[in-house]
Amino acid sequence: MSKLLYRLGHTSFRHRKRVMAGWLGGFVLVAVLAGAFGGSTSDVFTIPGTESQRAADLLDTSFPTQSGSDARVVFASQDGAPLDEGSNAAAVRATIGAITAAPDVIGVSDPFGAGTLSPEKTVAYATVQYATSAQEVEKSSVEALFASADIGAAAGVEVEFGGEVADNLREEPGHTSELIGLAVAVVVLLMSFGSVIAMGLPLLTAIVGVGIALTATTVLASFVDLPGTTTILATMIGLAVGIDYALFIVTRHRQNMAEGFSVEESAARANATAGGAVVFAGITVVIALAGLAVVGIPFLTWMGAGAALAVVIGILIAVTLIPAMLGFAGTNIDRWKIGKTRTGGHEEAKATLSARWAKRVTERPGIALAAGLGVMLLLAIPMLDLRLGMSDAGTQPPSATQRKAYDLLSEGFGPGFNGPLVLVTDLSDAADPDAAITALSEAVAADPGVLAVGQANVNDAGDTAVIPVIPRTGPSSEETENLVHHLRDDVVPTIAESTGADALVAGGTAANIDISDKMAGALPVFMILVIGLTLLLLLAVFRSVIVPIKAALAILLSIASSFGVLVAIFQWGWFKGVVGLEETVPIISFLPVMMFAILFGLSMDYEVFIMSRIREDYVHTGKARQSVLTGLTSSARVITAAALIMISVFGSFVLGDDPTIKMFGIGLSTAVLLDATVVRMMIVPAVMALLDKRAWWLPGWLDRALPDLDIEGEHLIASLGKHGSDGPPSDSTSSTNDDEDDGDRVLELQGSR
Repeated sequence: MSKLLYRLGHTSFRHRKRVMAGWLGGFVLVAVLAGAFGGSTSDVFTIPGTESQRAADLLDTSFPTQSGSDARVVFASQDGAPLDEGSNAAAVRATIGAITAAPDVIGVSDPFGAGTLSPEKTVAYATVQYATSAQEVEKSSVEALFASADIGAAAGVEVEFGGEVADNLREEPGHTSELIGLAVAVVVLLMSFGSVIAMGLPLLTAIVGVGIALTATTVLASFVDLPGTTTILATMIGLAVGIDYALFIVTRHRQNMAEGFSVEESAARANATAGGAVVFAGITVVIALAGLAVVGIPFLTWMGAGAALAVVIGILIAVTLIPAMLGFAGTNIDRWKIGKTRTGGHEEAKATLSARWAKRVTERPGIALAAGLGVMLLLAIPMLDLRLGMSDAGTQPPSATQRKAYDLLSEGFGPGFNGPLVLVTDLSDAADPDAAITALSEAVAADPGVLAVGQANVNDAGDTAVIPVIPRTGPSSEETENLVHHLRDDVVPTIAESTGADALVAGGTAANIDISDKMAGALPVFMILVIGLTLLLLLAVFRSVIVPIKAALAILLSIASSFGVLVAIFQWGWFKGVVGLEETVPIISFLPVMMFAILFGLSMDYEVFIMSRIREDYVHTGKARQSVLTGLTSSARVITAAALIMISVFGSFVLGDDPTIKMFGIGLSTAVLLDATVVRMMIVPAVMALLDKRAWWLPGWLDRALPDLDIEGEHLIASLGKHGSDGPPSDSTSSTNDDEDDGDRVLELQGSR
């Protein structure tokens, strides 16, 4: 691999104008395709193999008028007068009349006739039915729905909207988070490099990569249902890895230049060494994200695919466009200095705080290991109380109409009205359909967790019925989850056996519970797959049995600690006001799988970069403990800078209103912080120092069987050294010419080796 990247570095450096034109041309092409064929993201998703999905499929075929979507219009008296009297009643009826005439509406319930008036008569609600799914309802139709609130407001009646259709007008998140992340990255890179030009290269290439990735996902959205969070996730991951990968290569390039190499040779060697670590680390991220397909939930698969696409583009840009940009910068890479210019050379690294820290850790590895493990295990303790679920309107900002509707329904009718269940009943095998419906309704109503059972709605064929069920507790509560499982496992089977009517417990709340259950079941399989593949790759790269096992355990420790922090904040409510959280919520059901995929891959960035430097020195010197000190000293600064950039990019998303995005931001930034500090700067070097040469043990038969990937470029560097060459001709001839013959001489030189 290193030889290929070495040649690619030379070629990209010499033909930098063509490389830049190629990437810009690709950007324009993808943008044109996005404009011509691009689609929009959608939150329509299926959950194959679950009861709620089977219920949805049954409605589609047997009861299509019940398979659409709905919105809830909540009315509240502002003066305490009953809603069914006088001007209040007139305002409610006028509002319902306007909604009935709105586009795409196929039916509106009457709160007075349907009995959806609170006991105090100060809160009421109407259900608005649409023939299509919520995501297919035109925004203009939702705007018309919302406009009807003016009628009630003019008469002194508060009108708020909830339900899945109302979410179609939820404001798209702005770009404040990305801008904050980039601003922090500018500061960190300036402090790391001390040069405006060196700082600008990683930012420029990362922005290009994210731009291409986002426009490509727009094209992809015209063919598949991409969830709305795909673009946010792709932006987070694309910016983080794009900047970090470029940072690794530029840092190695400047170290090479400080050691006397010409600009072109320095760029090519950086591409061969740091670029090799980038490619391998990026592959592990892609494997982890692509592995989400094993979960079996399409929307999660495509979220992973969108993020993986951003990583692939980041890798390609790092090993092609970065060497080209280094060619444009030439010897001016340290121009426009800010403070002290830092090249990252070995002599400079020896005088840093990182060097002194590394020396203390390797001198007292036992103490460092115990302290590191103590911190991580302490933070991981709350994870024992982890509960998966989905957020609801109750977690939205108090100013949102969905949140106001949620609160009004809870106050007027009870929290269960915000998470109704539906019994989709197949009557085709029932001897007496009416008796079966009655028996089922009575059995469900008798359950202590059920507040009310509504009237059954039967299709024209008489073979399918829909029975609404109102729980006593809210949609995200543990009691509601237990109720759903109890109805499915105990109540419904008993009635089905005696009447022949088989009911499926469905609805939005049940679908969320199904997602959580499916995620929990798929997580162990997913973890085994990702960890297994990564262990094999690490085994081949580092040619050690111990190093891959240590890496997997260390990453799992980082993930466990970050989940502990999430549970403490989002479930227990610690510091919830600091992060802008209104209410405690369960951990979003798909978060563990997504975070595991992302963090396992991103943590490999630091693992590969540090361990490749340690192994590189160990191969040259044969001194295991000294190599730990040398590798940690030479890589600590860039690891710290890379981590700060990732933390700032991820952490900036905490500023958003969506609890899901907040969880991603806090979880990812916390995990990166712990991984880059406690794990990489304490636990990993302590373990390597304690094991000494035993850390690099590999049976002879396995050594012969494994492919030699040489991501550290040790064979390449040794080959170049044997020829006593600084590489191809110096910059006086090659760095200023975009010359095909220069590339041929590089290939001839490599072929002779």
